[in-house]
Parts: sequence; C-alpha cells; structure tokens
Amino acid sequence: MAPRLPIYLDHHATTPLDPRALEAMDPYLKQDFGNAASTSHVYGWRAARAVEGARESIAASLGAETREVVFTSGATEANNLALIGSARARRAHGRRRVVTLATEHPSVLDPARALADEGFDVRVVGVGRDGLVDIRALRAEVDDGCALVSAMAANNEIGVLQPIDEIGAIAREHGAWFHSDAAQAAGRLALRFDAQPLDLLSVSAHKFYGPKGVGCLLVRARRTRVRPQPILHGGGHEGGLRSGTLPVALIVGMARALEIAVSEREAENRRLAALRDRLLARLESELPGVHLNGHRERRLAANLNVSFEGVDAQKLLLALPGLALSTGSACSSAKTAPSHVLLAIGLPEPLARASLRFGLGRGTTAEQVESAADRVVAAVRSLR
Repeated sequence: MAPRLPIYLDHHATTPLDPRALEAMDPYLKQDFGNAASTSHVYGWRAARAVEGARESIAASLGAETREVVFTSGATEANNLALIGSARARRAHGRRRVVTLATEHPSVLDPARALADEGFDVRVVGVGRDGLVDIRALRAEVDDGCALVSAMAANNEIGVLQPIDEIGAIAREHGAWFHSDAAQAAGRLALRFDAQPLDLLSVSAHKFYGPKGVGCLLVRARRTRVRPQPILHGGGHEGGLRSGTLPVALIVGMARALEIAVSEREAENRRLAALRDRLLARLESELPGVHLNGHRERRLAANLNVSFEGVDAQKLLLALPGLALSTGSACSSAKTAPSHVLLAIGLPEPLARASLRFGLGRGTTAEQVESAADRVVAAVRSLR
C-alpha cells in the first residue's frame, strides 16, 4: 500500500493539473505533435490552429486582444521580459527610472537589481504593516522620466491585493508603462486587460491548475502601443518578442485551465474564503500570540499567512509531517534568510522566522482544514 500523502496546503507554490486541461492537451502530446512554426504541411497547420485557438481563449478570459498575448515559459520569464525589455526600450526616449514595490516576487526584484547595474534609476517603494503600498510614497517616485512601474496584483506570500487601478493611473499620468505580475491573481481575480490601466501583465499556468512550463505576457497593442525589447533572440516568434518553439500541448492546457478557473472563480472564492476564515478563527481562538500577516480583508480568498510567537517555522514544519505547507515563496525556499516580504511589512525578524503560509485550493475540504488546525495547534503548543 502506498504511503498516505500529507494534506496539500501549498497552492501558492503550484496547483495540481486539472484533468479537463490534461484531456485538452492529450491530442497534442500524441498524434498532433507538429511544430506550430512549420507552415508547409498539415502537422504544422494543426499545431498553429491549436495555438491560435488557445491564444483567442486566453485573450477572452483576460479581456485582451489575441495580438496582445505573448507566450513565455512562465511568469518569471514574463516578468523579466516586462522589466528588462521595457526599460531598455524606453531608455532611448530619456526614461531611465523603474519603480517597483518592496514586496514583489524575486522575479521582479532581481531584474530590477540587474537594471540598476545597467545604470537605471531603480526605486523600491515600501508598504505598510498591512502590506498595501504607500500611495503617496509611490506617487513621489513616479515622474516624467519613469519608464516603468511594476506592482503585483496579489502577493504570493501574504495574499495582499494591491490597488492596481490606482497605481496604473499614477503611471499613466506620467507616461510610464505599468506592469503587474498576476501569477497569483489570474483565475482568482476579475482581471480585465481592456478595462484596467494595464500595459503589461504576467501570467503563469501552473498557478491556476494548468501545466508547468508555460505562461504569457500580455503586451498592450491598442491606443499607444507598448513594445518591449526582446530578451531572447533566435527566430522571431511571437511577433518578434519571444523566440523559441512553442509548446503546443502546454499552451492548449493553459487556455483550458484558465477558462475553467474564470468560470468557477466566484463560487470557489466564496468557498475558500469561508475555509480560510474558519482556519484563522481556530488558530486565533486556541493559541495566544498568533499574528495575521497582511490585510485582513484585501487578500486572496485562499491565502492565510500567520506568525506564531516563540516558534521557529522550520521546526514547526518538521513537526507537521501530515501537512504540505511552506514558510513563504517557493522560489526562495532554499534561502535561510527570513522572508523579504514579511520584513518589508515591518515584522520583527523573530516573527518573520515564525510564519507559515497556508494556500488553500480546489481539493481543500472542511475536514482537512479542521485536521490542519488540530495539528498546528498541537505542534505549536508542543514546541513552546
């Protein structure tokens, strides 16, 4: 008999592939294996039709035009293309400033640091204890020499929802392009690329029950056209913005997964928010010294990030073998330093090192939440 797997509560790191997305992918993993760039035979034609059908679906799900969807390997590549490509493209027009937030994902902060090494004026704006950006501080950093403002829609660690409409409006006042990392938001929030002040939007399929290894960057093509410089060269695919053979099956799976996530979003958000609040209520009522990190209301329905006074989170994880949890970003899990997000919201280092991130998802049940609460309460009491 196979060992029993732990309860999975790490849906911000990744989500299981939806069987309906896998079913859509199946033909393109088998008989329809052609290269979408092969224009001289039926194998390539079928692949190209599948890619364009998926592009249309993704555009419809996110309120974009098909020509605005640029496929990438995921949100990390999309973020790099958005930041580095935009900054380099606008440097010739005298725009050398890049503004971002202290709580961004490393795939935004690291490219920003690389741009600083190239001579760009990079400004990192702080956030409050609730994780929300200080709008006055942001406004003070955005001027007419600003090339790009980048602010994530939903934080991957504390789930906080930034006011992207307000941030985008500030960027537009000064002619700066506005980019948002929507890896955690796509499929979970009502994003509309055509109705919000967005110029670039990064998406990753495996965050909404699609396959790993594929994502996209939405690049605004209407009104004043946005045109980053490519960072990958070698074939001129995706309108010259992203060279490389397209993974047809992954793209088809991404489109189907996003369709499903958008159609089920409202009902699933209500269900997950109720489970999240139930878990928090158990922890706060049965344990002293529990601190919720991030805004209590302006957060993803599935996210809960809490600190436990007097407990080391790594030791707590070892005491919870029946739960699949994390202390923060999967992209930073190999680092021993405390979370930069928790430090940015003003958490003292001992509390930053005492935090767990619960990421609920489609498979999470009320019984699992109760079991998780029981286990966490017992483990915290034991460690204290």
